[in-house]
Amino acid sequence: MTRLLSLGLAAFLALTPFAVAAQDSTVNLAVAEPEVTPPFAPVDGADADLDALVWQKRPIVVFADSPLDPAFKEQIRYLEEHWSELAQRDVVVITDTTPDPASDVRRKLRPRGFSLVIIAKDGTVNLRKPAPWDAREIIRSIDKMPIRRDEIREERGF
Repeated sequence: MTRLLSLGLAAFLALTPFAVAAQDSTVNLAVAEPEVTPPFAPVDGADADLDALVWQKRPIVVFADSPLDPAFKEQIRYLEEHWSELAQRDVVVITDTTPDPASDVRRKLRPRGFSLVIIAKDGTVNLRKPAPWDAREIIRSIDKMPIRRDEIREERGF
């Protein structure tokens, strides 16, 4: 019986990574670098090209008639506080606080005063809000999108 156990143990150890490491003298013990979140840096609406972002990023567009608009400041604060989670979801924040002359983004989305617009990766407008929206709600909304659900499945290996 003990001979059977020792044979079984020897077979088990032969299949473990420890056995492989013992046989291979060139084991790489380097630790994987953690992903670095890019800094929060909204893109100006005048410089943004929504068509170039299709299938690449999820634009969140924040409009206001002035950068001093309290709703605009509050929305930017919400987004900045949860930037690492938003960046993991391929979000790019676009801000447009200059109604005249109207940018291409403003002409395409036609906001009135303050407006929050969430656009899916396929370029369709997913959500419009006339008031600031908490970043957690934005994240939940993104996670419900079909393309994002597919991404989550792929990350989990399904």
